[in-house]
Amino acid sequence: MTWSDRLAELGIELPAVAAPLAAYVPAVRTGSHVYTAGQLPFVSGELEATGKVGAEVSPEEAKQYARTSILNALAAVDSVVGIDNVVRVVKVVGFVASAEGFTGQPAVINGASELLGEIFGEAGIHARSAVGVAELPIGAPVEIELIVEVK
Repeated sequence: MTWSDRLAELGIELPAVAAPLAAYVPAVRTGSHVYTAGQLPFVSGELEATGKVGAEVSPEEAKQYARTSILNALAAVDSVVGIDNVVRVVKVVGFVASAEGFTGQPAVINGASELLGEIFGEAGIHARSAVGVAELPIGAPVEIELIVEVK
């Protein structure tokens, strides 16, 4: 079974690659790795929500936005090498725009990690950082970076 087959089995369609907000590209391949730029929770070119987690955005909502962001990261990978060329997920870096006192960043970024596990199984197990920040671009609640190994 290919990763494309697995996505179809899960009823997941990769979105169009999100347009960069500044002077960068969505993903770059170097050697046997693809690195994505930070991906926001865009759906059809629109940011799903704005605000800080623990204030305007609930942790449960933010977990879903992390899931959207990782799908955008996978779309960026797909645009460079094709999703079926992914060997394994290496690392996820998640940034959470956090209200003062909010410390649930790991649970938010689980939205991305759990989806990678659903799609890639053992090959989706990865190293990870979940970081709380004061602000993210254009008021996004979550931003995700992804590193994958490819054929």
